[in-house]
Amino acid sequence: MKLVVVLSALLLLSLAAVSSAEEFDFFYLVQQWPGSFCDTKTGCCFPDTGKPATDFSIHGMWPNYAKCKTQGELDGVIEMVTKGKKKCWPEFCNSEPLQLWEIKDLVKELDANWPTLACKGGKSIEFWSHEWEKHGTCSDLGQHGYFAAALGLKARHNLTAVLADTGIVPSDSETYSLSSINDAIKEGTGFAAKLECNRGVAGEVQLYQVYQCVDRSGENLIDCPVPVQGNCKNRVQLPAF
Repeated sequence: MKLVVVLSALLLLSLAAVSSAEEFDFFYLVQQWPGSFCDTKTGCCFPDTGKPATDFSIHGMWPNYAKCKTQGELDGVIEMVTKGKKKCWPEFCNSEPLQLWEIKDLVKELDANWPTLACKGGKSIEFWSHEWEKHGTCSDLGQHGYFAAALGLKARHNLTAVLADTGIVPSDSETYSLSSINDAIKEGTGFAAKLECNRGVAGEVQLYQVYQCVDRSGENLIDCPVPVQGNCKNRVQLPAF
């Protein structure tokens, strides 16, 4: 009898994890500008592979709901939900750890395009592991598929080049209108993006992260099913790195 109960519980957990992975509606591909990450009071540290290129780097590819869900709507789904609050994305859908051998052919590309800048040890594999465990386990893509999809999207829609084509280049003195950045990204990629800003050490507003919406296959940019309003001011910097 005990064996039956245990097996039933394991089956329910498995079904819940699958349900969580299947329920999301789209991905956010999130890329960050390293100059803005580093030009803060917290600062940054380079990974053990050295200083990254002056280029947008991947923060993550995050499954999201088109409409935030209540606790009642999430019954039976394994994920963290704060009591009384809505949840807008699934996370930690199972306990499968990242296996380096699964992505060994991608490591060189990941080092170049998905480096860590946090001062927590300098190993990007720890960053990739966190992103996989929190977000990738909900992607329904598998480990290799998840990282390959993000790398492919970044390569096909090079934000650094897209902005440079319209004269928006890294500078510690120039500022750019938010509308010019939005227009450049929409013109260069075909789709609008959500922009997130932070403040530099001197208090200047900086373009920090770009959120692009991606279909569930992880292959194509799409029109965002949620508002793309960000937190930036009318003019922002793209600080040198």
